[in-house]
Amino acid sequence: MELRQLRYFVAVADELHFGRAAARLHMTQPPLTVAVRRLEEELGAQLFERTTRTVSLTAAGRMFRQRIGVVLEDLDDAVADLADVAAGTAGRLRVGFVSSASYSVLPRGLRAFQELRPRVRLEPRSLTSAEQITLLLEGELDVGILRDPLTVPGLRSTLLESEDLVAVLPARDPLAAESTVAPARFHEKEVVLFPFELMPGFVSAVMTWLGEAQAVPRIVQSVIHQETVLGLVAAGVGASILPASVARFHMPGVITRPLLGSPRTELHAVESQRSHPSAHLLVDSLREPR
Repeated sequence: MELRQLRYFVAVADELHFGRAAARLHMTQPPLTVAVRRLEEELGAQLFERTTRTVSLTAAGRMFRQRIGVVLEDLDDAVADLADVAAGTAGRLRVGFVSSASYSVLPRGLRAFQELRPRVRLEPRSLTSAEQITLLLEGELDVGILRDPLTVPGLRSTLLESEDLVAVLPARDPLAAESTVAPARFHEKEVVLFPFELMPGFVSAVMTWLGEAQAVPRIVQSVIHQETVLGLVAAGVGASILPASVARFHMPGVITRPLLGSPRTELHAVESQRSHPSAHLLVDSLREPR
């Protein structure tokens, strides 16, 4: 049984006339008649009652027309959906992001993209930079929004924004009264920081600035999410260094202050070579002015 035969059957079943069905199919009547007879032989059932004047469906033919019509419609829809997915106008887009992106590029960027591609289902996941790189390389993520990513062959990186790093301090900390915080003064603090293996680029930037004091910081807690860092700072566990956009979070009991020398951090969108066709459109949406 071939798909062509099924479409021939549907045309005859709809027209109940071999001549009109042949015209609808842009073919001559004899091969259409032969094809329908072969289909009946393969199915082992008579689909049409034929006389010299009329063609009508048998009970088996009516049932088969109803059932096969659904199958052909699903097949046509699948072909149309396939074309949409290949063109990037449908399907799903798996997006990873560091928690700090949710205060800056992420909300508006996702909204702007969804307006352009309403049939693409976004699947955002909060992940560290290292986790995103691994998933991008494994083909399990289409776009990653990373903080200070390292260069990785096979991945394309686009700068989204650059911002200052700031000291994040308990509200009662003496440094909160200063206009800027120097590395030497910050070394006096117990520090809450991300694990190096999960955020290597960002932690390297922090350690470079701290290294100007030529001392090793006292890291008392290593945590994954920025919200957790803020909670520990508010509880007085220690101080931290985060992107300046953290001030938008308004955590009670936490004060931010500029760092001497204004070290900066960068947020990048990273794409896999095997990503969804609309991945670059998402990156463009993330880059637009906020």
